[in-house]
Amino acid sequence: MARTGPRFVMFPIRDHNPSNITPYVSYALIVINVLAWLSYGLGSEREIWNVYYDYALVPAQVLAGEEPYTFLTSMFMHGDFMHLAGNMLFLFIFGDNLEDYLGHFGLLAFYLICGIGATLAQIAIDPTSQVHNLGASGAIAGLMGGYLILFPKAKVDVLAFFMLISLPAFVVLSIWIGLQVFDGFGSLGGTGGGVAYWAHIGGFVAGVVAIILIMALRGKPRNWPEMPNPEAPMPNPWAATRK
Repeated sequence: MARTGPRFVMFPIRDHNPSNITPYVSYALIVINVLAWLSYGLGSEREIWNVYYDYALVPAQVLAGEEPYTFLTSMFMHGDFMHLAGNMLFLFIFGDNLEDYLGHFGLLAFYLICGIGATLAQIAIDPTSQVHNLGASGAIAGLMGGYLILFPKAKVDVLAFFMLISLPAFVVLSIWIGLQVFDGFGSLGGTGGGVAYWAHIGGFVAGVVAIILIMALRGKPRNWPEMPNPEAPMPNPWAATRK
């Protein structure tokens, strides 16, 4: 089994970047992921594996035209509680500000597109793999990529070396993606399960590219790349353009 999940020498705790909306979609995604895991994660090992066989994504199978629905279902599955908790923390930290900029529907579409992009990247690396792939952090990596572009100077509190320190988002997220690339190349040639590093990389790149395109088409957040003014809502890129 290959799973997506945060691997970090610095563990983010929170960001200092208030949003101007209630991030209903981010909260809903957290609830859906938690409920999905509770529906099978407390069962026996056999019951859990039966769910994996039915709903996790296997690259060789989807390329053969089998079980295309697993592009979606695998995004809402997790290997264990810590896998789920780490992913949901990252979603909670970085999702609200993306939802503020993209809007509720825009955030949902962005999340799903990044998740599919992450899966395609993992398939491209090993298209004959029979390993079951699951996890939300390919999609969440996309949020992190988008956050890096939108809010590079936002401060993120991280736990590192038993200390809580505050660093700019571009430092924290650049270190994160650098580790994924390093580990991704180190994983090439492996035949077993583990962490799907190329899904992380693919999701992150999808998020970066998507946000750059949206910003080019619909405008940047106020005061970009500085911190946006919390008292002045950012323009929703899907709203009608004002004259």
